[in-house]
Amino acid sequence: MRRIGLVLLAGLAVTACSSSPAQDLPSTPVTVAAPTTVSGQSLALKVDVVAGGLQHGWDVGFLPDGSMLVTQRPGRLTLVEGTAVSQVAADFSDVWARGEGGLMGMVVHPDFATSRQFTTCQTHQENGRAVDIRLVTWSLSADKRSATKVRDLLTGLPVNQSGRHSGCRPEIAADGALLVGTGDTARPDVSQDRHSLGGKVLRIDLHTGAPLPDNPFISSADPNEQRIYSYGHRNIQGVAVRPGTGQIFAAEHGPTFDDEVNLIRAGGNYGWDPSRGGTVDSYDEDVPMTDLQRFPDAVRPLWTSGEITEAICGAAFVSGPQWGALDGRLAVVALKGQKMLMFTLDPAGAVTEVYLPAEFDDTYGRLRAVRSGPDGALYVTTSDGSDDKVLRITPAA
Repeated sequence: MRRIGLVLLAGLAVTACSSSPAQDLPSTPVTVAAPTTVSGQSLALKVDVVAGGLQHGWDVGFLPDGSMLVTQRPGRLTLVEGTAVSQVAADFSDVWARGEGGLMGMVVHPDFATSRQFTTCQTHQENGRAVDIRLVTWSLSADKRSATKVRDLLTGLPVNQSGRHSGCRPEIAADGALLVGTGDTARPDVSQDRHSLGGKVLRIDLHTGAPLPDNPFISSADPNEQRIYSYGHRNIQGVAVRPGTGQIFAAEHGPTFDDEVNLIRAGGNYGWDPSRGGTVDSYDEDVPMTDLQRFPDAVRPLWTSGEITEAICGAAFVSGPQWGALDGRLAVVALKGQKMLMFTLDPAGAVTEVYLPAEFDDTYGRLRAVRSGPDGALYVTTSDGSDDKVLRITPAA
């Protein structure tokens, strides 16, 4: 059965690189629909299974030769070449795979053809105890059969021993910066604490992990705060950069309500504060996802699921003329909701329509990642825990 949450619109008329104050767009009803055509163009999708036998496939990275790497939460890296699936040998013995933590998001470096490098998000353990969440850069062998650790790119992201709210989704920005959406690890004070890397969007140098000189808090004496691009987030599971604009969008888990799609603004506070301003020590999830009473200047979401929990996850832009009426839409997949949502955005980033492809109506189970491939197709991973798959999505003929 299709479940459709409340859809609210309170967007920002700013680009992602702007540090100017947010300007609220007028609240406008957003159509949630499943039409078969738009302007006479078919919206039907074709879904092909390109890999199976995975366990919680978390993210996908594309190599220049058309093959792809897939991270699996238990600490396994898989190579997919056409329909052939093989394991990449790498030392993930220090990965702490619990709950929502483990081997998580990844990005292939833009210079992979010469560097052979890619970076993963992973929960790090020592002596049987989770220490932190960190970004690790790897080098893939020429034959693609093994990977060797190059460096710890960034350490010290907070962690919960249960793995709860671990984040952790990296993406390359239009200017080559590394963006990382992180989780608050279910701790009450993390999201609003600008000395913590949790509950944030980070913006760092892809090769050194250092903060970038035009970050909003670069004048801080604290290197952690220098790396922060936005804060006040609960658990970011998807980050996508809009082609041709540099706008940054994030898909974020709400508690039992109000999953959010946000347009990320430099220095913006997105209003999640389960500590109630530091007045409670418990993780109080009854607070608003965007608390405008406590933070009147908080950045409002572009879209929220309202009273329905979709558990939205990966996000990617659909790109290419072959997509017809779907070209340029933001695709977001859902875990609990087991669906794909395709958002139409105006030039400022406001949501004007949400389309739910019927092909993903509780058909493939929980959906974790969505990435746009070099062939223009969307690639989606399922995350049910056994025989998970990589799906290739293209417009139906």
